[in-house]
Amino acid sequence: MSTTLASAFKSACLAELEALKPGNVHIFADGHGMVVQDFIHSAEAAAAVIALPDLTVGERILAAVDATWNAVGCNTNLGIILLSAPLIQAITISTGQALTFQERLQYVLQNLTQEDAAKAYQAIVRASPAGLGQSEHYDVHVLPQVTLLAAMTEAGERDRIAWQYAHGFADVFTLGAARYRELLARWERPAWAASAVYLGFLARFPDTHIIRKYGAAIALQVQQEAQVHEQALMALDNPKTYQRELLNFDADLKLRGLNPGTSADLTVASLLAKSLENILLTL
Repeated sequence: MSTTLASAFKSACLAELEALKPGNVHIFADGHGMVVQDFIHSAEAAAAVIALPDLTVGERILAAVDATWNAVGCNTNLGIILLSAPLIQAITISTGQALTFQERLQYVLQNLTQEDAAKAYQAIVRASPAGLGQSEHYDVHVLPQVTLLAAMTEAGERDRIAWQYAHGFADVFTLGAARYRELLARWERPAWAASAVYLGFLARFPDTHIIRKYGAAIALQVQQEAQVHEQALMALDNPKTYQRELLNFDADLKLRGLNPGTSADLTVASLLAKSLENILLTL
């Protein structure tokens, strides 16, 4: 089972890299001082440990971040790991009853511990993402006195990845995985379906990675720009005809130093969630 889950994680990471994601790193263009190869190595390193048997969510997070740093020496995938660890855990648990994937995930989230928070804090400190660290209530440099769910709930207003913990990964299931399934059937092009998932996230709410680095006004501007491109792409029967426009948007965002990293992380989680749902059906 752990090999199957590791493969699903790695496949989701690599599939996201094949999607044209304006402002983010992908096979069409590097950006922000990072190259696609860094993310491929990161996916391989994290996949080797994130699905190992008998780990807690916190242990999965810390092991995957440590493996990534040992492989590439920088933070390429903290958000992906924070989202993926509970999803993977939801498949591995034994509940004694027939639960849907989302019910399993809710069980995992409700049973997160202070030790999970401590491990996640260690991982966040090591990865040092843009602006994430101290808050009015919790500081990742201090041993947590709350569960990981409580800490994420507190951070949810300023971080869309944390928001997922507090809301049962609602964005991942209702927007991301649902849209991916719909567009796979409609377009039969996985990379373009993933591009549309990414644009969907970017158009629905201001990217919190951009907010942390550049403020809410800039993030709102990018959101509004993304809405135009999302509407145009979703109207097409052949999404590839819109490639030039998205490449131009990509170049413009990178010229401005804007990386919608949260939207990219949510895209990986959506692809992984779809894959894990399929795996659960075979158990």
